Amino acid sequence: MNPAEFQARSEVFRQKFNEVLAEVKKAIVGHEDLTMDCLVAIFSQGHVLLEGVPGLGKTHMVKVLSRVLGLSFGRVQCTPDLMPADILGTHIVAEDETGRRVLRFEKGPVFRHLLLVDEINRATPKTQSALLEVMQEQTVSAGSETHVMPKPFFVLATQNPLEMEGTYPLPEAQLDRFFYKLKVPFPSMEELVEISQRTTGSTPAELSVVLSGDELLSCQQLLPHVPIAEPLVTYAATLILGTHPKTPQAPSTVNRYVSYGASPRGLQTLVRGAKVHCLLEGRTTVSISDIRRVALSALRHRIILNFEGEAESVDTDRVINELLEKTPDVANAKAA
Repeated sequence: MNPAEFQARSEVFRQKFNEVLAEVKKAIVGHEDLTMDCLVAIFSQGHVLLEGVPGLGKTHMVKVLSRVLGLSFGRVQCTPDLMPADILGTHIVAEDETGRRVLRFEKGPVFRHLLLVDEINRATPKTQSALLEVMQEQTVSAGSETHVMPKPFFVLATQNPLEMEGTYPLPEAQLDRFFYKLKVPFPSMEELVEISQRTTGSTPAELSVVLSGDELLSCQQLLPHVPIAEPLVTYAATLILGTHPKTPQAPSTVNRYVSYGASPRGLQTLVRGAKVHCLLEGRTTVSISDIRRVALSALRHRIILNFEGEAESVDTDRVINELLEKTPDVANAKAA
């Protein structure tokens, strides 16, 4: 891709992103950083895990995104008795054109562009694991058949904090498949008042489709062409190694409280998320601030605490913040 084409496509990327963001804000009160991070993940081809107590608008946000992006929408409401076939689909007996009985695969709600998995941690581990293949490879294997998901494809899942009754922790392998884990904060006083006014005293905002699936795919395909200096990749890799105890890069908090750190997927997330922020800022290369900007969302669910960390209720955000403080900023000088 030549520089002129890259510049033109970068401007389209930024314009489309901002149009989607502005349209979503019509129906979402507050949560500006949360909305931005959700869109960064979507434009990076990533899945999102939203965590918060009931009633904070997690499900509403996902529905708004599906309407604004003009994507087909599927929903799974997780309960302890939900089975994998309820998500993926199952074989049923049907008749062909000749009247002969045959097995036919009936697709489940997962076969949509955007899948909302509501309260994912109320499903049992067996059902949670049904999403492993589809989230990583975007395929569903049913017997000897392999079914490909439509493109673009995203999973946006919501979960309640583990302290809530009737929840099951997500397997580490599934957590790692989420691009971001975003915490949904409680609204401020001003936001609560505006929520009340919007939902009880006026008609809901009418939303328009501002981005097609093909346009979104085109935006996603630009990311591999965004340059990033090798020292910055080294800095991101240093952060990943720093999440693992007993490594030279690990600070004291990691050595004391962490059992296992982020995988190489965490590094991929840091780089891809940083590239999106680079484009949104109108720059041609990634900076170290872009990497630091995405670190919390990209790594908080990829750090597994040990027994001491669990016993003391250590927040993984605290671990990441100390890691960012202690990791030398040498890449910045080299890249400059």
